[in-house]
Amino acid sequence: MTDNATTSRVQLIRHEIKRRTLDVVSVETISPHFKRITFSGDTLADFISASFDDHVKFIVNPQAAEPVMRDYTPRSYDNKKKELVIEFAMHGEGPANQWAENVKAGDQAMIAGPRGSRVIPVDYAWHLLIGDETAFPAMSRRMEELPAQAKVTLVALAHDVRDRRAFDSQAQVEIIWVDTAEQLIEWAQAFVLPAGEGFVWCAAEASIIKSLRTIFIDDKGHDQNAIRTSAYWKMRTAAFHEEVQ
Repeated sequence: MTDNATTSRVQLIRHEIKRRTLDVVSVETISPHFKRITFSGDTLADFISASFDDHVKFIVNPQAAEPVMRDYTPRSYDNKKKELVIEFAMHGEGPANQWAENVKAGDQAMIAGPRGSRVIPVDYAWHLLIGDETAFPAMSRRMEELPAQAKVTLVALAHDVRDRRAFDSQAQVEIIWVDTAEQLIEWAQAFVLPAGEGFVWCAAEASIIKSLRTIFIDDKGHDQNAIRTSAYWKMRTAAFHEEVQ
């Protein structure tokens, strides 16, 4: 491994944790395995999400003795309109998935957070975003916020080609689609790091993330302070979300 670590430029911001009861405004199926749900409520007037990969706790049964909580990315929000949009990846199991399957306008929901934000600067010489379906909302949000001069490579794993989406951005973008985890790992192994200071962001299933972190830090010698690797889920494990160090 090449020891080329620098001081991290990622800014950590802490937020006051607040529970918010929200009304469901609209439910839209945007692809076979994704639903976009818009929430509204007066408590969103002070909602804060400073980073594209923040997550809120979605509380499925808030009145239960042990409420079920799952992590979801705030896809977008508007404090003036008091609206929040969350995209649900429909994987066919679990209480949050069941809720999203049956939700309709007029229903209520509860969220908490975000607890904090890790703000990644947009002025890197290059950006690499890698993720499976669970990362699509965060990747979409990041692509929308990157400036025109940003150079981005986005590698997305969609097991169903119908879930492939347009990642709208004003940045200079190369989008690469893969169909399997094996193809994703093979792509990362063959990728040559561009010149200049770059940031690598990865979010996917835990075993994929472990492999990607090894590839970029141990094999390719990428700066460990310029990579963020998040396991958004783990095979056969409920309620899993972990930063991989």
